[in-house]
Formats: sequence, C-alpha cells, structure tokens
Amino acid sequence: MKYIDEFRQKKQAQGILEKIRSISKRPVSIMEICGTHTHSISKYGIREALPANIRLISGPGCPVCVTSAADINRIIDFSKSRSDVIIATFGDMMRVPGSHSSLQEERARGGDIRVVYSPLNSLDIARANPDKEVVLYAVGFETTAPTVAATILSAREEGIKNLSVLSLHKLTPPAMKALLDSGEVEINGFICPGHVTAIIGAKAYEFLASTYKSPCVVAGFEPIDAILGLYMLVKQLEENRCEIEIQYNRVVTWDGNQKAQEVIDEVFEPGDSLWRGVGMIPSSGLKIRNAYADFDAERKFTIKKGVDAEPPGCLCGSVLKGIITPDKCPLFGKTCTPERPVGPCMVSSEGTCAAFYKYRRVE
Repeated sequence: MKYIDEFRQKKQAQGILEKIRSISKRPVSIMEICGTHTHSISKYGIREALPANIRLISGPGCPVCVTSAADINRIIDFSKSRSDVIIATFGDMMRVPGSHSSLQEERARGGDIRVVYSPLNSLDIARANPDKEVVLYAVGFETTAPTVAATILSAREEGIKNLSVLSLHKLTPPAMKALLDSGEVEINGFICPGHVTAIIGAKAYEFLASTYKSPCVVAGFEPIDAILGLYMLVKQLEENRCEIEIQYNRVVTWDGNQKAQEVIDEVFEPGDSLWRGVGMIPSSGLKIRNAYADFDAERKFTIKKGVDAEPPGCLCGSVLKGIITPDKCPLFGKTCTPERPVGPCMVSSEGTCAAFYKYRRVE
C-alpha cells in the first residue's frame, strides 16, 4: 500500500538505526509529544533498538489523558444534573474515571450520553431531538478543532438552536513551552506530531529553536518515519544545530493548512487551559468567541467547576510530564489495567500507559 508498506521495511529501518548508532556520541533526552508516536515507538521496539545514550521520553501527547480531572468531574456532574440534556462525546472519554464515576457508568444509570465518531454527528442528534439540548463534550488538539469549529458554523447556518459545545481543546506549542519552562525533565529536542503540524504548520515551533535552543523534527507515524525523524534530530544535536525540520513532508508543510486555521480562528480564540499533571497553562486552550456565544455550553448552562483530584495512587500526571515511565507507577499492570483503568493514560488508545502495557516486553 502506498505510503504504508514502504515505511515498514525492516532492512531500511535497520539501516537508519545503524546510522544513528554511528553518529550518536553523547547522552541526549528526546521527547515525543504525540500519543501515536508513543504507540509506534512501543509497538516496533524502537526504544530498545536505540543506543543506550539516547533516552526517549513520552510527553503529554494524548488529548484524553491531558484533560484535567476537574473537567472530567464537571461533565459527569453536569450529566447527572440535567435530564433534558444529551451529552455527545468521543468514545475514549466514556471510560475515563472521575473521582466517583465515569460517563460510561452514568449512561448505565440512565443518563443520555452518546458516542460520536465525528463532531458533525452531534448535528444529527440535535436534529433528531429538537426538544432536548445537545452538548458536545469537545476534547482534542489542533487536529480536531477545525471539525468542531465547522460543526458550530454548520449549526448556525442551518439555524440549529439546541446544540452547544463545551470546548476543552488544547494547543500543543504552549504545552511544549511549559515543559521546558518547568525544568522538571531535561529535554534536548522534540519529535513533533505529524497530524497536529499538518494543521498548524512547522513554523509554529520556531520559538522553540530561537528562544529555547531546542531542535525539533516533525515526523510521521510509521516505524521508518519515527526512526528517520530520530536520526534527523540526533544529527542536529551532534552537529550542535538547532532547527525545525520536517521528516513527514508528504503531509506536513511549513505553513500548514490555511483553510483549517481560518476555520479555527473564526470560531475560537486562545484561552488559559488546565492540563492534567501540568496545571494551568496560559493561552493553551481554545475558547469560543463572543460572536458564537449561543453555541458555548459554558455560557448557555451553569456547568460548575469540578473537583481537580487525581485517583488515589495514580501517577498519570508524572507520566504525562515524562518524569516517570508507566512501569514506575505502583498501580501499573496491577490495579490499573486497560480492562479496569484507574487513570486516563491507561484508557485512551493514545495513552502512554496503554502503550507500555500492550507492547511491554517480558524479560
């Protein structure tokens, strides 16, 4: 299959790994900032195939995982308080545990909570249920924001009044800045997410190179994509260069998707956002502009703030910041498994704990 099979060739992968071994001389810590990268690195054993002086760190690259406990609790509490409201959400969010329940448990108790595969599906729900309010529980990075914005634009154009959005979108570059500012983990360079960068463009990371002297490579998700991205980044580090490079140039450009950016800017504006494990990051979220206030669930309803409390013993916050690997959490693989997750990093298909659990290697 074009652009798939040719990026899974074992001989080519081994050749690039050998190049990495030949040029890599000093200890470096590289963070991948995307859950899909984390899963690809784990699935194909890339972490184990690298020389010992290269340390890979998994960052806050899963939108489900970085949604704060407070925001999980508030939508659960809201769903229990309003029998006239239908909650529409993505499937992964259903199983994320709150302090006392989950959306899945509330649906089992009779709550009208529905899974959508696209934000546009919420329009169908609103049309079919004119006597009920539909709240789209919108999480995600820059990748999903355009479709949520398009949903709001479509609702306005069609005159749909019973649809609103609780926007919990997160922006990737401010989180990368916050990680570097914190100094909690040494990060020498970033492997940047291909799908996010397809929207925002590689230029969005320029400040990381110019201000923080942190090189970045935007990589795709197949094994050779990831390995080649790592080679390009290690080469920069060994040559004392600090640039923003694109490995995934069959999809990603310097300027990104202009149309998608215009749609986002039309509906949303940056706002402060609470990240699990990291805390409040200035201008790292997307809030709905005043012009579209009629579609803002926070203004349309009283959605009280939730309790921001991590599950007892859960170290997802430290995992998301790259301070520890999942296997260092005392709950990992014991009381916390994909079947019975304690924290969100074990729930999501992009979660670091889920990746480590699924692809863990038994000595």
